[in-house]
Amino acid sequence: MAAATNLVLVPGLLCTKALWAPQIAALADIADISVADHTHHDTIPGIARSILAGAPARFALAGLSMGGYIACEIIRQAPERVLKLALLDTGARADTPERKEQRLALLALAEREGVTKVQETLLPVLIHKSRLEDKPLIDALLQMGKDTGIEAFKRQQAAVMVRPDSRPLLPTIKVSTLVMVGREDALTPPELAQEIAAGIPGAKLEVIPDCGHVSTLERPEAVNRAMRAWLTG
Repeated sequence: MAAATNLVLVPGLLCTKALWAPQIAALADIADISVADHTHHDTIPGIARSILAGAPARFALAGLSMGGYIACEIIRQAPERVLKLALLDTGARADTPERKEQRLALLALAEREGVTKVQETLLPVLIHKSRLEDKPLIDALLQMGKDTGIEAFKRQQAAVMVRPDSRPLLPTIKVSTLVMVGREDALTPPELAQEIAAGIPGAKLEVIPDCGHVSTLERPEAVNRAMRAWLTG
């Protein structure tokens, strides 16, 4: 039997390892899985360096949303250590001025009313409209926000607001790459995933129907299938 692949999973903004719970359960038979901590630094390069310091010598790498920004930076810093790459519900572009303003408004809201209020405010763009009454899913998202806390949220937003444009990096990525996105993802819509997949030589694009931004929890079966094929391919 082949040795299990080391797999490092990187969560998104205001998310914890719970974001990847279905994948951790489903892929444990073929992967030695660890979840990166992205809460202690306020730059994307700093976060990436800290993850690399604790990661296996070589590993497959998957990131969702902010986790995708970090995954690109890990590739930028240490391409020789990454065996395979999966980018979920993310984009390669830097923040626009408008997006930075939105982030600053969310930071102000968090200071006034807490991170739970931020998550509640974001729900309509985080998940598919059909899931807005899905209490277990919503409870999981709100709990991840609480577990992250306001200080880590402030560091994460600071990092994301000044992240580099990763589009020039894409053609240099030589590893097997899976790009996934929810068809109804309102935060990082499918055209951003298409841009990434078109930029990386040989990348495979999977668009998940009836799914918003949080694909790992919204449509875990589809994500698990695609990630299993990616890991074993």
